[in-house]
Amino acid sequence: MKRFSPLYALGATFMALSGCTTVTDLITSKIPESHSGRPAIVVSLREQEAYLYRGGYRTASSRISSGREGYRTPIGRFRVIRKDANHRSSLYGDYIDDSGRIVKANVDSRRDSRQPHSHFVGTPMPYFLEFSPGYGLHQGYLPGVPASHGCIRMPYWKARQFYDAAHVGTPVVVKP
Repeated sequence: MKRFSPLYALGATFMALSGCTTVTDLITSKIPESHSGRPAIVVSLREQEAYLYRGGYRTASSRISSGREGYRTPIGRFRVIRKDANHRSSLYGDYIDDSGRIVKANVDSRRDSRQPHSHFVGTPMPYFLEFSPGYGLHQGYLPGVPASHGCIRMPYWKARQFYDAAHVGTPVVVKP
C-alpha cells in the first residue's frame, strides 16, 4: 500500500495544478478528433452534459454546471456569436481596493453598491463561447448541480477543447 502513496500524491498534485477535476478530462481533451467537418455543440441540461460534434459524429463530451433556480440557462437553438479566451464577467465579481485586496466578494455589480475607494473586477470566465447575449460556455466550478448565473460551466481542459473546435457561427443547441 505504501508504494501507491507517492503515485496518488503525484496524481492529485497534477490534477490540482492543471485545473482539471479528473485525469480523464485532461486525457480525453487531448485525444485527436477522429472526424472532421463542421463543429456543433449540444447541451443537455437534464444530463448536465455538453457534447461536441464534428460532421455529425460526437467527438467529445463534458460534464457541466448550468444555471441555477432564478438564473436558468436559455433553451433553444443558437450560434456562437463571440469567442473570448480571457473573458471576464461584466456583472459578477469582486470589489477590489487599489492594493488588490478584496473589499467585497461575490457581488452583482447591478445590485451591490461599490465600496468606497474600490473598483469592480469581473470573475474570470476562460474560453468563453457566447451563444446568446450574456450567456456562454466557459471554464468554471462544477459542484455537480446547476449552480451558475445562467452560463454553462465546464472543466478547464474541456472548455479549452470546445473553444478550440468552435468558431463564430458554430451551432449550439441547449436542450431541457
